Amino acid sequence: MNSQIKRSLLLLILFSVLAIGSFGTGVFVGKNQVVCEVCPPQDLDFSLFWEAYHKLKERFVEPEKIKEEDVVFGAISGMVESIGDPYTVFFDPEDTKKFLEDITGRFEGVGMEIGIRNNGLQVIAPLEGTPAQKAGLRAGDRIIKVDGKLTTELTLEEAVTLIRGEKGTKVVLTIFRETWDAPKDIEIERAVIEVPSLKWELLEGNIAYIKIYHFSEKASFDFSRASIQILTSGAERIILDLRNNPGGYLEVARDIAGFFLKKGEVVVIEDSGREKREYKARGNAIFLGYPLVVLINEGSASGAEILAGALKDNLDIILIGETSFGKGSVQQLERLKGGSSLKITTAKWLTPQGKIITDVGLEPDIKVEMTEEDYQEGRDPQLDKAIEVIKEL
Repeated sequence: MNSQIKRSLLLLILFSVLAIGSFGTGVFVGKNQVVCEVCPPQDLDFSLFWEAYHKLKERFVEPEKIKEEDVVFGAISGMVESIGDPYTVFFDPEDTKKFLEDITGRFEGVGMEIGIRNNGLQVIAPLEGTPAQKAGLRAGDRIIKVDGKLTTELTLEEAVTLIRGEKGTKVVLTIFRETWDAPKDIEIERAVIEVPSLKWELLEGNIAYIKIYHFSEKASFDFSRASIQILTSGAERIILDLRNNPGGYLEVARDIAGFFLKKGEVVVIEDSGREKREYKARGNAIFLGYPLVVLINEGSASGAEILAGALKDNLDIILIGETSFGKGSVQQLERLKGGSSLKITTAKWLTPQGKIITDVGLEPDIKVEMTEEDYQEGRDPQLDKAIEVIKEL
């Protein structure tokens, strides 16, 4: 009897040990199974990548040059570039820092917004008071080379990296303009760039001329402060100048739209391809009763096109100048571990009436072009036309 009890106890202990062992193995295996925080799709075969990586490690003549972090960054960049969208890009930690500096309105460089149009690198707009503007660069200029390197060999972000740099250093841009017979080299000294958000002044006694340079973080506050001054200035009409405004924050453009539109009116439609979302005005519409015209040109992009399109579709205001740039896509910054990030095109902007902005732009109701002589003589026929038109409203 005692031996049977002993044997039963021994079996019970053995069973318990096996059960605990199995449970422990299950926990351990389970942990291994969830180590991958973002697992790749089952049908995505990375064996070719790893085969190439190991061959590189085994055979490259200078293996010390193969840095693990650079391999990862390069692989991600290649994946993103394969999409073919110049505005969807990977930023390593340093590039992320530079990008965040750009959208706050203070950075070092030449001070211009650039983009891809008709498969070429183009100046969207030189920013106010910057070395790029002082060097004579204009919206629509083609950038053929950066320090002798053809831009056809560069991505948009690579070109940005080459053009930017520490204050006091210089960069040579090879520029082509439609009115020129041949490209020209323009040397620009980099500086600390502090972009003003806007300025305003009273023209001819009762016309408030508001020039918005950039929809930066501080533009909403600056516009609100300017609006108080305008309301007490005796202004009866408004000219809103969005020329050479390359955009900025959507929320800032939306805030400023609220000074002209009734609360609840659509400012812009975001079309992700899966669903559409409306962004509506939420301001006080204090300028709703003021006659208004808007100036645009090929340097008006993104947020500037959103604001101009919202005012056109809701108030049927008159657009004067030249066709805008046509950058109507939505970029969202996704932060990644280690300080890197992805700027991803997540949707396209549509005007309140559903008109596409991307690659099309906004057409002016009254087309007025600036000639080479106008620039050289300091004339502004577009503003002159706006003053003429606003007086009749």
